[in-house]
Amino acid sequence: MKNLRLMTILLFLVYSFSTQAEQFIEGMDDVPMLEGMHQITQDDVLFGNEETRLLEAYFNAPKLKFSAIADFYNESLPQLGWIYQGNRGNDLLFYREGETLEVVRESVSPLIVRITVKTKP
Repeated sequence: MKNLRLMTILLFLVYSFSTQAEQFIEGMDDVPMLEGMHQITQDDVLFGNEETRLLEAYFNAPKLKFSAIADFYNESLPQLGWIYQGNRGNDLLFYREGETLEVVRESVSPLIVRITVKTKP
């Protein structure tokens, strides 16, 4: 009985941690999504083959500020191998293994963000 109780507790803990795990952007398995961002999937652009890819996703984030989103990506993307390349206005630019990633504020109110990953020509 004691073993069953211990196993139940362990399974509960594993489930709890897995449900709190970071979400990744649909179609971009290697780019995380900040909690509070909601993907607008009907606007997604996904194109790719063995040599190139172009992935574009849009998000609304009614309860976030762009500065929080920028902080999140400046912290999380380097952990995934993306190298920060700088800003272009409020846009963030990253590079990794022949690809660029852009985080762009499309509008302020409502906050709409576009994230694009593409093979660098």
